[in-house]
Amino acid sequence: MAEFTLVIGTKNYSSWSLRSWLALKRCAVAFDETLIDLAAADRRGKILGYSKAGLVPVLIHDRLIIWETMAICEYLAERFPDAGLWPGEPAARAVCRAVANEMHAGFASLRTHMPMDIRNSYPGVGLGRGVQADIDRIVDIWHDCRQQYGQSGPYLFGGFTIADAMFAPVVARFKTYGVDLPEQAVSYCNHVWECPDMIEWRAAAAAETSVVA
Repeated sequence: MAEFTLVIGTKNYSSWSLRSWLALKRCAVAFDETLIDLAAADRRGKILGYSKAGLVPVLIHDRLIIWETMAICEYLAERFPDAGLWPGEPAARAVCRAVANEMHAGFASLRTHMPMDIRNSYPGVGLGRGVQADIDRIVDIWHDCRQQYGQSGPYLFGGFTIADAMFAPVVARFKTYGVDLPEQAVSYCNHVWECPDMIEWRAAAAAETSVVA
């Protein structure tokens, strides 16, 4: 049994699970994975067995239970500083926290009209009210981060950080719904989409048969 256990939802749909899973993978530590089928009738009861919040993901470390995505990421960043989950330079770290938390708290229209569905393709679907404004703001964030802090690598702050984990489900949405993006945003999406950890998650999502309406 590994020191850490991550309780997650169906990989095809659970965007919050993906975020925590990518952060944990970056720590290069062995962990057990408990997957709860989000289409199952008893899903809520199963999740409540791990967290009173009734939501996934949940990180279990010894007797400690952490039931919220950003809290999980922060805990991992503190416990594994060499993983680089936050940038080392203070200004870059502050901006990284700002954009990660903006993603965490916002973009409700995008979430509503373009839910994550990795194994399917719906080009041109999902452009409901407010979605284009969310897309424009996300592209603007990516452009600013890449221009100011991304010179050392292909991600928003060079190396892979919590900000990239937070935006990874957005990349999946843009792929699923065929969102038209500027060249720099396309390049960033491709780097996230083709990173080894994302490829592993995508393969598992593609192998799932569960369907959430």
